[in-house]
Amino acid sequence: MEMKKGLHGKEIYEAKKDPQFQKPYVDVDEWKERELPDGTKVPYRYVHGGFEDTGVKFLFCFPEQDEFKGRFFHYLSPFPGPDEEVASLVHKGELDRIAFSLLNGAYFVESNMGSTAMFGAKSDPQMVWKSSAAVAEYSRTKAMEIYGCARPYGYVHGGSGGGYKTMACIENTDAWDGAVPFVIGSPASLPNTITLHVQGQRTLRHVFGKIVDALDAGGSGNMYEGLTEDEREMLKEVTAMGFPPQAWYLEADGLVDPGSLPVLTPGVKMSDAVYFQEFWEKEGYAGADLASNAVRDRLQFKTVVKSVHIPGEKVDEKEGLNGVDDAWKKMMADGKGAWIELEDVPVGGDLYLEGVNIGFETGDAVGKLLLLGELKGNYATIGMCYGMDDLPGVLSLVKPGDVVTLDNSDYIAIQHYYRHQVPVDTTFHAWDQFRNEDGTPKTPQRNFMGYGFTGTGTVQDGNLQGKVIVVQSLLDESTCPWCGDWYRQTVKRTMGNEESFRIYYMERCMHGDQFENNMVTSYRGAVNQALLDVSDWAERGTEPRKSTVYEMIDNQVYPAKTAAERKGVQPTVELLANGGTCAHVKAGEEVTFTANVLVPENAGEVTSIAFSFEASHEFRENDLDWAFPCKGEVRHTLENGLYGANASASHVYEKPGTYFASARVCAERGGDAGRIYTQVKNLARVRVIVE
Repeated sequence: MEMKKGLHGKEIYEAKKDPQFQKPYVDVDEWKERELPDGTKVPYRYVHGGFEDTGVKFLFCFPEQDEFKGRFFHYLSPFPGPDEEVASLVHKGELDRIAFSLLNGAYFVESNMGSTAMFGAKSDPQMVWKSSAAVAEYSRTKAMEIYGCARPYGYVHGGSGGGYKTMACIENTDAWDGAVPFVIGSPASLPNTITLHVQGQRTLRHVFGKIVDALDAGGSGNMYEGLTEDEREMLKEVTAMGFPPQAWYLEADGLVDPGSLPVLTPGVKMSDAVYFQEFWEKEGYAGADLASNAVRDRLQFKTVVKSVHIPGEKVDEKEGLNGVDDAWKKMMADGKGAWIELEDVPVGGDLYLEGVNIGFETGDAVGKLLLLGELKGNYATIGMCYGMDDLPGVLSLVKPGDVVTLDNSDYIAIQHYYRHQVPVDTTFHAWDQFRNEDGTPKTPQRNFMGYGFTGTGTVQDGNLQGKVIVVQSLLDESTCPWCGDWYRQTVKRTMGNEESFRIYYMERCMHGDQFENNMVTSYRGAVNQALLDVSDWAERGTEPRKSTVYEMIDNQVYPAKTAAERKGVQPTVELLANGGTCAHVKAGEEVTFTANVLVPENAGEVTSIAFSFEASHEFRENDLDWAFPCKGEVRHTLENGLYGANASASHVYEKPGTYFASARVCAERGGDAGRIYTQVKNLARVRVIVE
């Protein structure tokens, strides 16, 4: 395989010269239609195929000849899989990557990255980006054949695990002209940021409401008020690790989700099985401290099976799970209503029942493990189990009289793993709290494995082979916002400047691109706009908007307050209720809400301002507008050279209580409300106390 030399003598992979990718095939080539939300149908040429003897499969969606503008957008899912190349076909509305591509003169590319394993081919973890480069290059061959055009420009993008893959692609190959990695982690993020999140879920489980209320509109601002010393110390620790405190609102609503921890844990156990014993025995680990909350929350309970219920329905196919927040679920088997009746169950007022393994000590199921969903009386429901294709088959082995154990020891142990993974590289400042003054770790250390979890076989080094725009969320509960800044500094050290790099921080956005409710909004429009901007940058030399201006304080990212100072692409919004962030009114009294919006320089114009008068933190797939039923009349403004707008609405609360209202605003580069894929959003909240 031939490589060419890049900056600092780095070898750059050339997929067209790789012998393993010399036998492409096409097994489907036909015309289809993509239906838009307004009912319009867009024709496209559907091409499906792969490379012989590699397991690599791909999908190309080509626009009509007159619509093609000489470019393609290539999406990388967080997790590869056997049929990942078709995963985006099911998405609709604002989340439809294929329709966005077609409407903007680009053909769409996706592949399975050559593997059925969650982190890429085990024999060659670099297969994910090498195969992606081969797919990109072959797509060009097909495009030139179809359109009779010169070499098309190409832009790769992906979020979360797909962000790692996107960075690997643009750093190690010459297949793309630009990239948009979003909600990215650092090389040291996994499994660490996931474990610290779950640690916080356990130790702060009684005070989420207090934390969020203090930080919300009209709150005290003191998130430590009313917490125990143990809770204060943990909140301080996870916040210093970079977890954004406002993101605890999900847990305050009862949405305690371990994220991808269930699929990351087996990798840790495979590499460091002895840790799960030493954590409970050796000095320096919280599990060996009898006064620790780890010991307090540990559950080891033995009981006997009375009966078993095996559901008759087949587990649903996991179609379309290729987003940043759900792709990992392909590795899970759903309990689908299965349960085991137990002779007795643990009792107590503060049982910690997350991550409880159901193990079998006697009978035909010895050695098998299931995950507890919840206890309902004496019935243990079965939760989402990792790596288990035949859940009914396992349950069929379980018989009345079998001895079982309920044990959360491993789940608590892995929550502390980040304390024992202090990177030698001191640019990872989130771990400074676990370092002595001379930089040595304060805590016992395991063999560092963080770099191995990127799923790419590489460590991002900032050696860019094209233009790059990073989109990062300020309420990212999975990778932590500081990771975007870490990559920015890495690019500056490697490239000597950031002339080919931008980063846009997105206020009120979380890790997932489908989140839209009274509390948070979606960054999807900003990612799409970044793809258009990076294409203008590469194709015409048009400079994109300046990076977001922000401060890093104790590993928390704070953007500049005003649109003029902040730059970037996201509008800023101020919402007032009766002139303030907290209004006190009587039941039946009208409340006036006013939203004031400003858009950063050259970032577009306001296209909508919508209001929600009561908090609703529900999420609805493929529907990002439902939470804002009241559309305000947009009055456009021009303030110190910046486009803006304001709108007002009124509402009457009939019952006493504390309410949170919000305003969601959208801005679009051309000021076009009809361009649904490039609406860049933000949100603000106010508190209304009704007596």
